[in-house]
Amino acid sequence: MTIQIGDAIPEVTLKHIHDGVRVIDTPTLFSGKKVVLFAVPGAFTPTCSERHLPGFVEAFETFRKQGIDVVCIAVNDPFVMQAWGESVGVPDGLQMISDGNGDFVKAMGLEMDASAYGMGLRAKRFALYAEDGVVKQLFVEAPGEYKVSSAENVLANLG
Repeated sequence: MTIQIGDAIPEVTLKHIHDGVRVIDTPTLFSGKKVVLFAVPGAFTPTCSERHLPGFVEAFETFRKQGIDVVCIAVNDPFVMQAWGESVGVPDGLQMISDGNGDFVKAMGLEMDASAYGMGLRAKRFALYAEDGVVKQLFVEAPGEYKVSSAENVLANLG
């Protein structure tokens, strides 16, 4: 079942690069914080690299001024996420998190099968806003679209 507004973020262990590969769990990412998390189908893919991640890079300071952390997640390994962030110029503080086995997106009910494209299990393109680990806003894209999960749309809907 797909996560809904008002639901708690599921507890999942993820990875990221910070002085080597580090484990981070969702309570650490979300508890006691305001967080915008956006998910992409794949690092280095066209829409993700040309529009989705750059939009959040551009809006990063606007989110930070509102006390909101920004997290990017994809079903890629932590080394790919680090390299992708470096290639796009991700600012310090915008977290590039690896959901290497898709555990998080499966727990959220937001996985997709991209086997037809040789990519296997991936995240649907989505964004969410959570406060203290509870989803307050959720923006899930229709297949092949990039509209509602953009940084601009998320900012416009924070109210």
